[in-house]
Amino acid sequence: MNAKAVRTVPLSSLAKTIRSKNAGVDKITFDVIFNNRASYDLVRRSKVLSREAVCRIYGIPDSRISDHVEFDPALAIKFTIYRKMPSGSLGDPDIFGSQQYAPLLGIEVPVDGSS
Repeated sequence: MNAKAVRTVPLSSLAKTIRSKNAGVDKITFDVIFNNRASYDLVRRSKVLSREAVCRIYGIPDSRISDHVEFDPALAIKFTIYRKMPSGSLGDPDIFGSQQYAPLLGIEVPVDGSS
């Protein structure tokens, strides 16, 4: 039995912006913004950035996600997570929350043969 290989493309090649930043002292927000509707729709349909996927990617329970939005007018997928500790606390490895997006860069998005 031959299993058909699934072709993928990296999320970083589809999104024009992938970033994280503080959203107050207790949260970090993530933005994945696309140049075009086709890329946005492909990623949205693939569910590689669904709420459940974010939990897997970051190894967190669903209770740590405060918001998760697919925002069609901006062609953006945005989510916000509660920090383990307040920003600037002793031991906080990323006071600005700007280094937390890195795990998103390596996500492979499945594409069908017609893309």
